[in-house]
Amino acid sequence: MQKIKLDIVGLSYSQTQSGAYALVLGEISGRRRLPIVIGSFEAQAIAIEIEKMTPSRPLTHDLFKTFAQSFHITIQEVIIYNLIDGIFYSKLICSDGKKTMEIDARTSDGIAMAVRFNCPIYTYEFILSSAGIVIEGNDFVYLENINADPQEEKNIAAVAKGYTSFSTEELEVKLKEALSEEAYEKAAKIRDELTKRKSS
Repeated sequence: MQKIKLDIVGLSYSQTQSGAYALVLGEISGRRRLPIVIGSFEAQAIAIEIEKMTPSRPLTHDLFKTFAQSFHITIQEVIIYNLIDGIFYSKLICSDGKKTMEIDARTSDGIAMAVRFNCPIYTYEFILSSAGIVIEGNDFVYLENINADPQEEKNIAAVAKGYTSFSTEELEVKLKEALSEEAYEKAAKIRDELTKRKSS
């Protein structure tokens, strides 16, 4: 069965399930997208690695990576191999250089590990055909704007506007404080403001 390579397209708060997040994977060579609902912990673990933030203490997925590397084990790829009753099934393909093993994993955990090991994510055609959505035109999906709650957008805008009143030095201090408190969403907003200032 031919594998189809996927990439992470976006991650946002789910408007359909309280406390959950929507992770969207995109077909590398096509317009299909695969939306997956994941928990807040796994969403945080994926976002932290994508944004290259450093937590004050290792998260579970960071611990697993360090543990695996200490024994010279790498994850070569993550495969979303089945879909049953709306639940995605995944496995990690791991190797120590001599032996290759398949380890069953929740899809959210598998993707959190894939971003840490910088390994590819794959699925199969029958999964994309049954659960994928097709993006028309040349639009590239960023989930921050999908199914956004207007009130939530106002709150985010108000918080973002609040950071503009601080100096760069103050923001850098606040960023360190947010990271030490493991308030990663707050840290991401502060980092975005700092990035905007550096690019302007």
